[in-house]
Amino acid sequence: MEIMLYIAALIAAIAFVVLVVYVVITLKAARNTMNEVSTTLDDLDKQIRGVTTETTELLNKTNKLADDVNEKSSKLDGLFDGAKGIGETVKDFNLSLQQLSNSISRTSVKDDEKVSQAVKWGSAIMDMVNKRKK
Repeated sequence: MEIMLYIAALIAAIAFVVLVVYVVITLKAARNTMNEVSTTLDDLDKQIRGVTTETTELLNKTNKLADDVNEKSSKLDGLFDGAKGIGETVKDFNLSLQQLSNSISRTSVKDDEKVSQAVKWGSAIMDMVNKRKK
């Protein structure tokens, strides 16, 4: 019976050694995996820093562009106000011309005879000027 006890102890010792060997192999594989994960995370950190830097630069450029657009837009506001003023001036000028035309029409209807005589005199003067040129 003692032999059985020694055989059992030997089997248990061998099983323990095999278990320790497999645990060591597993731990080495886990260590290699963790090293690869660490390397991957370092690379990812570098890439994220690069992307963050580029994003910050892009955001700064976008802000500058927005400021430039706002500045130019505010400058154009003055131009549009000026164009509006010119439009109102032209409108007033057209109204004045229309009133003048209406006034002339009313006067010409009243003084039809005088107008006819003025046209005759104008025609006579033009004829004389033309004859003198010849």
